[in-house]
Amino acid sequence: MATNYTTTLTDSEKKAMEYVAVSVQDWADNALQNRARQAIDEIYNLEVARMTADPEITSIPADKDAVVLAANIDSAATREAASSPE
Repeated sequence: MATNYTTTLTDSEKKAMEYVAVSVQDWADNALQNRARQAIDEIYNLEVARMTADPEITSIPADKDAVVLAANIDSAATREAASSPE
């Protein structure tokens, strides 16, 4: 499954991005995919450490995506809401 995101740039933002990037779309795609890759690595490492420390877990999936998708983690929005005073 894939998810699409859309953003809107003002005319000056568009011109500025065209000044620094050959393709604004490629730049945006790369920025999102690279940040997601970094988060995948972080989640994977946390989960492998958690599973390794749990004596009840006898095997760790070799598929990084499977580990990330199965991880019981809170989103940034949930973590922020929990830390914000009401």
